Amino acid sequence: MGQSVATSLVAAALPGRLLVVSRQPAQVHGLTADLQDLAQAARSRTRIEAADVADLHASDAVVIALRSDFKNTAVRDLRRGGAAANAPALDALARELRGYGGTVLVVTNPVDLMARRFADVSGRVRVFGIGSNLDSARYRLLLARYARVSPDRVHGHVIGEHGDRAVVCASTTTVDSHPVAVPVRTVLDELHQRPALIRSGIGRTRCGPAGAVLSTLRKALGLVDGVEELSVPYGDVFLGIPMRFTGGSATPCLPPLTRSERLGLDSAAGSLRDAYTLLPALPERIAT
Repeated sequence: MGQSVATSLVAAALPGRLLVVSRQPAQVHGLTADLQDLAQAARSRTRIEAADVADLHASDAVVIALRSDFKNTAVRDLRRGGAAANAPALDALARELRGYGGTVLVVTNPVDLMARRFADVSGRVRVFGIGSNLDSARYRLLLARYARVSPDRVHGHVIGEHGDRAVVCASTTTVDSHPVAVPVRTVLDELHQRPALIRSGIGRTRCGPAGAVLSTLRKALGLVDGVEELSVPYGDVFLGIPMRFTGGSATPCLPPLTRSERLGLDSAAGSLRDAYTLLPALPERIAT
């Protein structure tokens, strides 16, 4: 996933300087060389360098896409399958980034749990989880096909957990600014099936999440204004809600919800709250 994110950033020439960090030194140098070739061939202005975690403190944003080795045996809540395996590696990175002053985007699944975990261990406030914005992009794409319009004419959100408990905000979805009847169950089924379709073909989702990271970075760095559905604090959990970025500053902009949509959001929050307690114990906090 990290390789796809880095490729999209270099191809878009978004960062002036891209630091590549990995727990595997050979991977760092190999990926750095490959990305440098891409930048040269594509005439990208991005300068790519192999780096260590300590170097990240000087960056404007950090994208976390680490993944520990594990076999996912989950038959439901598939994205939660790596929670226990990924948490210790995430903890170690979070400890090294205590005091970091920039924006953190977490891509590692289960993203709602991992974004909260990183914020808890690092003490960072500006932490966003990538996932619900990808769900929302898929939702608008699928609904556009049903309505036989281009996706940019569809406006609507998917919120809650990036996973089985995603909530479609059907009541505020519009096409050309007009309310539309949304086949919620059909859309949810297709949203749940889409990652499996991708995994069966190429092994793992890559391009979609990379696009979601690119879109979010443009807004978080103040390059453009707009809305992204991101995993952020919601009560005592992290889950996906729309965030409006203006000049890089983010404010929640949750739309009005029906009773059913609210219950779905609260159910996702309760499930994530319970799942968080099952993670390995938090490492001892160090005052900063």
